[in-house]
Amino acid sequence: MKGIVSKVALGVAGTGMAVAVVVVAIGPRVSEWYDGRHQEQVSYDSGSQAKAERRSMPTWLPDNASSVRYLMSTTGDDRLLRATLPEGRLPVGCSVGLPGKGQHPVPVSLKAGWFPEGIAAKATGTCGHYNVTLTGNQLYAWQDGATLQAALRAEHVAKH
Repeated sequence: MKGIVSKVALGVAGTGMAVAVVVVAIGPRVSEWYDGRHQEQVSYDSGSQAKAERRSMPTWLPDNASSVRYLMSTTGDDRLLRATLPEGRLPVGCSVGLPGKGQHPVPVSLKAGWFPEGIAAKATGTCGHYNVTLTGNQLYAWQDGATLQAALRAEHVAKH
């Protein structure tokens, strides 16, 4: 009886190990698949077209911006935006510098081939709830959903 119990325990343990190996091996791929299914990516010729066709497009995006790329999470408020600005300066209503003393840039939660990694460390300002970097006439903007929700809660508390 003791031999049977140990063989069953060994079989169960071995099966658990095999399942763990499979989960570890396919886990990242499943995560990428899941994340990709909850994102929408679009391109527009101009800022005016982008704002007319997508309600979630930030209003501060200039109408004359071109080559607009946008990625959004459909399960939260994470956003990426890239646009070419003909004037090569931040849009009206945006401000240079990060909000508050000693603040760090908001992290970039999403990834896209057209959005450079490490751009958060080069943040030069804010537009609404987006952190932004302007490189020449190329604007990169990102919004982190968790940071946005915390800011909206703080604004709500301040009003009441």
